[in-house]
Amino acid sequence: MDDKTVDTAATTNSSGTKQVLENVQEPVASPVEEHRQAYGTAKTENLRDSEVWRFLLPAMVILCCLALLAIPLIILVPLLATSLDPHSASNMAGDSLVWVWITLIVVALGIAVVVIRGLYKIFLTQAGNYKR
Repeated sequence: MDDKTVDTAATTNSSGTKQVLENVQEPVASPVEEHRQAYGTAKTENLRDSEVWRFLLPAMVILCCLALLAIPLIILVPLLATSLDPHSASNMAGDSLVWVWITLIVVALGIAVVVIRGLYKIFLTQAGNYKR
């Protein structure tokens, strides 16, 4: 910004001699200094970690994985048990829905296994990398 630029141009006057014109630009004024204040520098912040998250995160993931297994089973196993009862209302019509409940249980457990495997790889296998 402080450099002076010089433009030279050759012009010819009426007598046939060349004149060299120089354009010198003035340096640009420096910007006005403004007041700056730093808030929360590293010297004043408490950057220590209580490391509770190292135990809470895996515990929460394990609880969610158990819930992912338990909730579909809590709903589907009683439906399967009811469809196996010969005196239930679902068997009075003559059609047995046992295959539906077994299929739903297998599909729900298959999806849960895929999700749990992914959560395990994401959250529980890398927890060892954070140890000091």
